[in-house]
Amino acid sequence: MKKTIITVVGKDTVGIIAKICNYLADNNINIEDISQTIIQGYFNMMMIADTAKSDKGAEEIAEDLKAIGESIGVIIRCQHEDIFNMMHRI
Repeated sequence: MKKTIITVVGKDTVGIIAKICNYLADNNINIEDISQTIIQGYFNMMMIADTAKSDKGAEEIAEDLKAIGESIGVIIRCQHEDIFNMMHRI
């Protein structure tokens, strides 16, 4: 299993989750866990996804998701679980 952390932040609009989930499904990426909130019109989502069965590498997935985010007006970041954990250690 290759766990990847995907975060999405921005102004709430219709279809954010749908566009991201469609991309993940089309690329054989399984969502392991998901949490999302909307606070006063601002959307925040964090996903843990398994990219092990995808034909795309981590860098290409991150670039694709960034482009999707730009097209819908949100910021999408994608990091391997190990990198995410190292960056958020106390």
